[in-house]
Amino acid sequence: MNKLYVGNLSPSVTVEDLKQLFGERKLPVADQVLLKSGYAFVDFPDQNSAIKAIETLSGKVELHGKVIEVDYSVPKKLRSRKIQIRNIPPHLQWEVSCLSVLNTDTETAVVNVTYATKEEAKVAIEKLTGHQFDDCSFKVSYIMDMDAAPPVQTPRTRRGGRSSRDQGDSQPGPSGGFGTPRPRQHDFPLRMLVPTQFVGAIIGKEGLTIKNVTKQTQSKVDIHRKENAGAAEKPITIHSTPEGCSSACRMILDIMQKEANETKTTEDIPLKILAHNSLVGRLIGKEGRNLKKIEEETGTKITISSLQDLTIYNPERTITVKGSLDACCKAEMEIMKKLREAYENDIAAINAPEQEVVYLFIPTQAVGALIGKKGQHIKQLAHFAGASIKIAPAESPDVTERMVIITGTPEAQFKAQGRIFGKLKEENFFSAKEEVKLETHIKVPSTAAGRVIGKGGKTVNELQNLTSAEVIVPRDQTPDENDEVFVKISGHFFARCNLHQINDVHVQVRQNKVSINNAQQLECSNPYFSGDVLYNLKLC
Repeated sequence: MNKLYVGNLSPSVTVEDLKQLFGERKLPVADQVLLKSGYAFVDFPDQNSAIKAIETLSGKVELHGKVIEVDYSVPKKLRSRKIQIRNIPPHLQWEVSCLSVLNTDTETAVVNVTYATKEEAKVAIEKLTGHQFDDCSFKVSYIMDMDAAPPVQTPRTRRGGRSSRDQGDSQPGPSGGFGTPRPRQHDFPLRMLVPTQFVGAIIGKEGLTIKNVTKQTQSKVDIHRKENAGAAEKPITIHSTPEGCSSACRMILDIMQKEANETKTTEDIPLKILAHNSLVGRLIGKEGRNLKKIEEETGTKITISSLQDLTIYNPERTITVKGSLDACCKAEMEIMKKLREAYENDIAAINAPEQEVVYLFIPTQAVGALIGKKGQHIKQLAHFAGASIKIAPAESPDVTERMVIITGTPEAQFKAQGRIFGKLKEENFFSAKEEVKLETHIKVPSTAAGRVIGKGGKTVNELQNLTSAEVIVPRDQTPDENDEVFVKISGHFFARCNLHQINDVHVQVRQNKVSINNAQQLECSNPYFSGDVLYNLKLC
C-alpha cells in the first residue's frame, strides 16, 4: 500500500531528479523508482511517508515546467471497497464502525474507510473529493482492497508432472503466504460501559490518548459520547482481534484507574461488559457452572444485570466484573471467549445446511450385518449418504432392538434410511412377503408438539391416513435440556418418507428462533454502523 503513482512528468525528468526532489522535501529516499514515459512508480518504506509524499507533492510542486500529480498506485482489480480520506480537520470525531484512524505526521487527520460494497466506495469518492469543511478540502484515494483480488488460478500440469494436489502445500494464499487460507473470522467487538467522568481521560488532549490505544493494540475504538445524554455511563465499542480487544480493554481500565487515583476517587472501578441477551445463557452455563469456573480461575466476582432491565431497544445485559486489574483482564478474556463461541455457533447455524437427527430402531441381531466386517459396511453407507451413522450402546444384554442415530440433511436421511431398510430385507431379517417396518423417533420442540397433534388429533390422524404409518406423540413427556420431546413413527420406508410435515414443523420453529436471535445479534455486533450513509464525521 506504499507504492505511489507520480504523473504528469516531463519527458526530460530522470530518476535522479525524482530522488533529489524527495530529498529537498525531506522525504525518505524511495526504495524503488520505476520511470516510464510521462509517469513513474515509487515505493516508499512505510505508509506514513507515502501519505506525507502525497500531501507535500501532489499539485504543489513543479518539475521541469510541469506540476506533478501524486497518488496511490492501485490496480483496477483492487479498487473496490477501501478508500483513504485525507486533510480532515483534526478536531472532528468519527463514529463509523468501518473506519480506522491513522497516526501520521501531518497536521490534519487521515482515515481509512471500508464500505460494504464497491458501488458505495465509488459514490463516496465522487461526493467527498474536494468537499470543503472548516477551510479544509477533503482529498480521497482508493487504497488496495486485497479481499477484491481474484482467486489464484491453479496452473495446469503437464502429463507426468506433479498434480495440483501434490503441490497444494506450496500454493500461495490470498495474503501472500503459503498453505490453505484461514477461514474469515466474524467481527465480534468488545462492548464496554465506562463512567462518563472518565471519558475525557480516555480520549485525552486532542485525542492523543485514544490514538495511542488504537495504535498500540491495532484496534478501532468507538467512544459513543453523545449516546444517552446525561447518563452516568457511556458505551465503548472495540473492534479488533480477540488479543487486540483484550489489550485495549486493559489500557482503558488502566487509564481510568490512574484518573481515579489522581482525582482521589476511592471506589474501585469494575469492568463492565455489554452482551446480547441471547448469548448470556451460554456464558452462564448449566446451573451457572461456566460463570463459577471463571470466577474461581480469575479470582473475581461476576454479576449480570436482570432480565427486567431489557427493552426492545436495548437487548444487551451488563456483565460486571469486580477484582484487581489483572484479575478483571483475565476474566474479560474468558468471558469474551465464551460469548464469541456462542456467536460463531449461531452464525454457523444460519449458514449451515439444515441437519436432522433421526433415531431408527433395528432388530438386535441385524446390528452385525449393518456394521459389516471391521465396520466397512457402515463406513461405506455413511460415505454414500453423506450422513453420520452411529449405533447406540445396548441398554441391557437382552434388548430386542438397537437404536441407530442418523444425522444429516433430508437428502442424506433418505439415502441412509433407504439403504438400511434394504439391507434388512436383503439379509432376510424379514420374510419375502413381509414388509420391513421399523420404529423411528424424531425430536420436535415441546411448543410444536401440539401442532403435530392438531385440534382433537386432526393433524396426526390425517398424517396416519396419508402415509399408512402410525404416529404417536407420547403424553406426559418431560422435555430434554433443549426443550424438545419425541414423536414416534412406525411404518415401512416409503410411508415414513411422507412424514416430512413433522420435520417441517421442527425446522420452521427452529429457523424462526435462530433467525430472530441472530438478526438481533448481528445488529448488536455493529450497532452504530449505518450502511446507507457515505460518511459520518461529527464535531466533538
